[in-house]
Amino acid sequence: MNATIKLEQKHIPVLLDELISIISPLYGGTFIDCTFGQGGYSSKILENKNNKIISFDRDEEVIDISRKLKKKFGKKFSFINKKFSEINSIDLTKENIRAIIFDLGYSTSQIKNSSKGISFNYLGKLNMKMGLNKFSAHDVVNKMDEISLHKIFKFYGDEQKSKIIAKKIVLERKKKIIKTEDLVKIIDLVKKHKRTKTHNSTKIFQSLRIFVNEEVSQLIFGLINSFKILPIGGMIAVVTFHSLEDKIVKFFFRNYSENKNSSRYLPELSQKKQLFKLNNKKPILPSWNEIKINPSSRSAKLRYGIKISNSNDFNEFLKKFEYLLNIEKLSKKL
Repeated sequence: MNATIKLEQKHIPVLLDELISIISPLYGGTFIDCTFGQGGYSSKILENKNNKIISFDRDEEVIDISRKLKKKFGKKFSFINKKFSEINSIDLTKENIRAIIFDLGYSTSQIKNSSKGISFNYLGKLNMKMGLNKFSAHDVVNKMDEISLHKIFKFYGDEQKSKIIAKKIVLERKKKIIKTEDLVKIIDLVKKHKRTKTHNSTKIFQSLRIFVNEEVSQLIFGLINSFKILPIGGMIAVVTFHSLEDKIVKFFFRNYSENKNSSRYLPELSQKKQLFKLNNKKPILPSWNEIKINPSSRSAKLRYGIKISNSNDFNEFLKKFEYLLNIEKLSKKL
């Protein structure tokens, strides 16, 4: 009997077959699903009776879905309503952890939920809070100063017209920017002559969502804290959906798996400690068939690393992305 739970809102987990093929040699232990969502990965992994899942998600609206899995799988499944950066805040010492999984995308139901206001394709309040948030996108666009908005749009969205859009928002918000369509109209005023495949609002909405949910620090410290609790031989697997996420994940795996000491004459003690073994240096991408069935998978990239040694020193990782972490500190102005 197939134990996979029927997913709500017809959400299709991305790169599911590829992920399962990667972790299949590790079957027979505890797997941590850091981004439970609609339960796609968790449900599939639980098909094997020897597996156990501990899942995290900050979104309270997925709790009902988690209860369905709990009812079906009992003690084999547990759900924690926390940010995945806090993975080291619970006692996992008795668990035989085999893999820690991150799917950094958003589910179909979250995107279509007008109350969340994540997408410019759906009318709703300018919110973007995914759970356990301190402020909303509405707060940012209506209260943040022009320079700060420019930095958010530039560094989190790589928006070329970030400065002009920030200025236009400040001018227009005297009458309040309340709904997603209000912001879209302002962006269109600035980019009205731009004709590309990418929607005018894509990068601005992305940058606001990243800022509101502190996605940069969540990812950076989620990776670091996952590494710390993972035993030798365990795996971290991450599915990303945009270049900023992938840049962070790529650096984390490759910087701590490669020895950059190119000279054989330098003493071995000066060589950096390798923390990961990478079976694939390049990301695993969805097949054309998957993209045809699920177009939202087209930008997905799967990277993974197997832990081969311990370390508590991640200063190089933190230093590399300090400029992105500093953008989050702008929220103190709200």
